[in-house]
Amino acid sequence: MGVPAFFRWLSRKYPSIVVNCVEEKPKECSGVKIPVDASKPNPNDVEFDNLYLDMNGIIHPCTHPEDKPAPKNEDEMMVAIFEYIDRLFNIVRPRRLLYMAIDGVAPRAKMNQQRSRRFRASKEGMEAAVEKQRVKEEILAKGGFLPPEEIKERFDSNCITPGTEFMDNLAKCLRYYIADRLNNDPGWKNLTVILSDASAPGEGEHKIMDYIRRQRAQPNHDPNTHHCLCGADADLIMLGLATHEPNFTIIREEFKPNKPKPCGLCNQLGHEVKDCEGLPREKKGKHDELADSLPCAEGEFIFLRLSVLREYLERELTMASLPFTFDVERSIDDWVFMCFFVGNDFLPHLPSLEIREGAIDRLVNIYKNVVHKTGGYLTESGYVNLQRVQMIMLAVGEVEDSIFKKRKDDEDSFRRRQKEKRKRMKRDQPSFSPGGILTPHALGSRNSPGSQVAHNPRQAAYEMRMQNNSSPSVSPNASFTSDGSPSPRGGIKRKAEDSDSEPEPEDNVRLWEAGWKQRYYKNKFDVDAADEKFRRKVVQSYVEGLCWVLRYYYQGCASWKWYYPFHYAPFASDFEGIADMASDFEKGTKPFKPLEQLMGVFPAASGNFLPPSWRKLMSDPDSSIIDFYPEDFAVDLNGKKYAWQGVALLPFVDERRLRAALEEVYPDLTPEENRRNSLGGDVLFVGKHHPLHDFLLELYKTGSTESMDVPPELCHGIQGKFSLDEEAILPDQIVCSPVPMLRDLTQNAAISINFKDPQFAEDYIFKAVMLPGARKPAPVLKPGDWEKSSNGRQWKPQLSFNRDRRPVHLDPAAFRALGHVMPRGSGTGVYSNAAPPPATYQGNLYRPLLRGQAQIPKLMSNMRPQDSWRGPPPLFQQQRFDRGVGAEPLLPWNRMLQTPNAAFQPNQYQMLAGPGGYAPRRDDRGGRQGYPREGRKYPLPPPSGRYSWN
Repeated sequence: MGVPAFFRWLSRKYPSIVVNCVEEKPKECSGVKIPVDASKPNPNDVEFDNLYLDMNGIIHPCTHPEDKPAPKNEDEMMVAIFEYIDRLFNIVRPRRLLYMAIDGVAPRAKMNQQRSRRFRASKEGMEAAVEKQRVKEEILAKGGFLPPEEIKERFDSNCITPGTEFMDNLAKCLRYYIADRLNNDPGWKNLTVILSDASAPGEGEHKIMDYIRRQRAQPNHDPNTHHCLCGADADLIMLGLATHEPNFTIIREEFKPNKPKPCGLCNQLGHEVKDCEGLPREKKGKHDELADSLPCAEGEFIFLRLSVLREYLERELTMASLPFTFDVERSIDDWVFMCFFVGNDFLPHLPSLEIREGAIDRLVNIYKNVVHKTGGYLTESGYVNLQRVQMIMLAVGEVEDSIFKKRKDDEDSFRRRQKEKRKRMKRDQPSFSPGGILTPHALGSRNSPGSQVAHNPRQAAYEMRMQNNSSPSVSPNASFTSDGSPSPRGGIKRKAEDSDSEPEPEDNVRLWEAGWKQRYYKNKFDVDAADEKFRRKVVQSYVEGLCWVLRYYYQGCASWKWYYPFHYAPFASDFEGIADMASDFEKGTKPFKPLEQLMGVFPAASGNFLPPSWRKLMSDPDSSIIDFYPEDFAVDLNGKKYAWQGVALLPFVDERRLRAALEEVYPDLTPEENRRNSLGGDVLFVGKHHPLHDFLLELYKTGSTESMDVPPELCHGIQGKFSLDEEAILPDQIVCSPVPMLRDLTQNAAISINFKDPQFAEDYIFKAVMLPGARKPAPVLKPGDWEKSSNGRQWKPQLSFNRDRRPVHLDPAAFRALGHVMPRGSGTGVYSNAAPPPATYQGNLYRPLLRGQAQIPKLMSNMRPQDSWRGPPPLFQQQRFDRGVGAEPLLPWNRMLQTPNAAFQPNQYQMLAGPGGYAPRRDDRGGRQGYPREGRKYPLPPPSGRYSWN
């Protein structure tokens, strides 16, 4: 389903689920940045236990942002990712677990969507480059002005795929980042950190869900754990509901449509590349001192409270006089299942169901009307009752014809309103507009680049009179420039005809006319609608897909090999006789290896991320699989208006043919490529103050090669298996920085070890129920909240989890005062919006040394910079936080964490800042795939600020 469309619908229908985040910003005193102390209570009036990061939702906006200049090289990208995680951590402040999951090799059903996205990105990138070059040549030929192009390493976003060198380096950088925060940030003191990088198979969000499911099945699990999941995908809402955890919150960046994007040629806002005219940039500030400031504000975060969504759904789905016992948990599972019909990452949506047309509401109403006849719920713990689903779908099929006709009427009505609006705008505009120095301007825009200003008005007026007297052939309404010549922009009559109408895409199916089913199957599948056997095959595949997706959400991947083999979905009226269809999947299937997945999802243009002999299979005309990599492909708009909404008609990859072709080139892999092509697992990290630290240290001292059970009493109830890590981070060993602009950790106390979730039999069923002992949060919704979604008023989300909290308001005079004392653009860089971790409490570890200067031990290591005038601070004490839902259960790990600990003393060495650059590091890694081999080129940072540079 479309992420913006579903979220927009959900937040409008159930507005109280949205809560604005309260974010504490780092302070600055005398030029020294004081970072946020995440060990203090959460300012959002809630305490979270576990924070889960779907890392791909962080990696993409940090590596190729849409609303600000992109990082210059891979090193800046890594620092931007670190800052983004820091910012999220300071908002959520988890107390037990931080789980970071990067997308690994995906199931085959997902690979088809990945293939479509990557082929589209490659095609659109090439088309954009050609268009940019064409516009650039036209502007320069006309004498326009364009700023010099900034030299950057070319970045192909397709490298954010498992198996590439970029993802391998990202995993190394995150290991370093975790070790640094565990050593230096008091907010991470008792935290358990799990990193599941791209070598571990599975999508990031589903690896997180698999972890939660397996921990819930353990006897030591705390059923009142408060989970917080970060990600922007719409399916995270479904996954959160599927856990049946009473305290589950999603944090995401607030979606703001139509964000201004800078032009790719002149880097100015307000137009796209195709409309660029090469005008000089307007001066920002009196002396253009704000030229490099960000053009837009920092994105804000919001919370989605799934506990409140459960309140809404319980009220909406409650039905009286049922022939069976009403169970709100089962009803929510059915609601999640019905949402799959409007589209997901694995199946196309049914033609008659669109979110913007209220498809989910329609399905819920039909469900409530039909469920009395079904005799029970549609699903149970991820398994579908097809006989009951058939009754729902046939009820939808009865109204399909009226849905298509209403859709056509709504589209025609919308076009009529748009046409009338354009006519009104033309009527209101003057038919004649003077030009030259007489051109009307908005207030304050006289100095804009396109305006013409007469420097000597009297001389200009004299020249205009003389020109008018000596040139009778010139129209009396013509306008003149300041030098007296006729203005080419003046006195232009507007055309009377309507030239604003846009051509509509041709629709050969015409679902609103009789015979729509025959035309649909003929145009989309190239078969006759009377071919009952083929239609049955399409429906069978779609039903299998529904069963696979629901099992994927509730039990894990049922088959790594299954996928939907068509580009389009059947009609709801075709779901007749599905009760007898089998929905079993092949057991014991295995995921692709990383390089094999790259061959299945990459276009030939991204072949530089693959070994040379593998790359040749994508472009060699004699290759046995050359048909998998078309240079061009059709995009079917399928009734939509824009190309990005259409269906990319790419051939499906035949797994057997692909594996047969790769067998010939497998021997060409180097040892490094073989390592990247292997499947890995999760890694667990703890700091020296964590109760598990000494236990792990003893495991490494004994050197045991056997797996060891995780002691839950030392790790907040987490269970699983430990095994020694060959590339472990160990205490008293230097952790080398993979990013040259960041320093090595010479005083490391963190430790890492391989971690494996508890294992279950393949046919084990995780029960989709609320666990015994779980306490539902106090009700949030009041009687007035039920009408807020339908009364048409503008709904403003509350601030934080405290309903009675009110934001502080400033009057206009206060804003004017702030404008005088806080000038814009002071002291911030492109990647300095997020707070650095509190490493600066013990001296900034990332401030550079003077070249050739040795490290100097701190004389007062127990003092913070901002507290140096007050004497030594008190010892770090473990704080106790009130959850607002009663006392915590007296579990073993809670009792252990209440014991007093020693003072928290991070690194004992301080890096001194200086005007020089960073101490030189030998970089013998050579160039990376997709980047020039002459090495990284980045500017030297300023003397202060850890992540600030121009």
